[in-house]
Amino acid sequence: MGRVAAGGGASGPAVPPVCILAGGLGTRLGERVADTPKPLLEVAGEPFLVHQLRLLAAHGVERAVLCVGYLGERIEARIGAECEGVQVRYSYDGPELDGTLGAVRRALPLLGERFLVLYGDTYLRLDYAAVAEAWRARGLPAMMTVLHNEGRWDSSNAIYRDGLVVRYDKREQSAEMQWIDYGLGGLTEAALGRVAESERDLAALYTRLAERGELQGIEASERFYEIGTPESLAEADSFLAGLTPPSRSGAR
Repeated sequence: MGRVAAGGGASGPAVPPVCILAGGLGTRLGERVADTPKPLLEVAGEPFLVHQLRLLAAHGVERAVLCVGYLGERIEARIGAECEGVQVRYSYDGPELDGTLGAVRRALPLLGERFLVLYGDTYLRLDYAAVAEAWRARGLPAMMTVLHNEGRWDSSNAIYRDGLVVRYDKREQSAEMQWIDYGLGGLTEAALGRVAESERDLAALYTRLAERGELQGIEASERFYEIGTPESLAEADSFLAGLTPPSRSGAR
């Protein structure tokens, strides 16, 4: 299975826990995040994180772990232990920022041996359950969803071929890179050992996994929305305002 559609709901095997990286400072958003953490920014009348969790619930996700840092206590106070049918647990950064990979490592006791990874500022239109099943069936230690981007929405950073991401690099792009990391990944506990314990960047782990032939690629077909800049926040607001909310798991 190389491509998954946007889908409307989930059936079949349970989706593994989702690790949501929601600890960033959101500096590109300026004063908008002075007192409000980025995941709680209002988008189409609700905190962005609520839209994310509603979408996950519609695809069969039962448990999410939020890796929080900046104003994380406000996120926990607003979202609580359950939101939109998803059980939510929290993993807090230490006194210093852990980085994306450090945050995943810190959350590992709450995640278990196999889990999905999602950035807390992205809304991804794909069938999460189908992605999880395709990854499970292939048996590789890691997975990355990719979109045929050709530089349309951001710098392309991946080479995808025959169901594998064979090269991934966020820092040094090349003309061969026509695909972009879509924003949903999958990791096993064993995959975290492919880089040194001191490595804090999740992108560095994906780069290493690609070099080893251990990074499955799964194609997404719909553009993503994100809220990292004022411009992209406005786009996401417009899109979600016109969207019929996804129904809970089981409906297609």
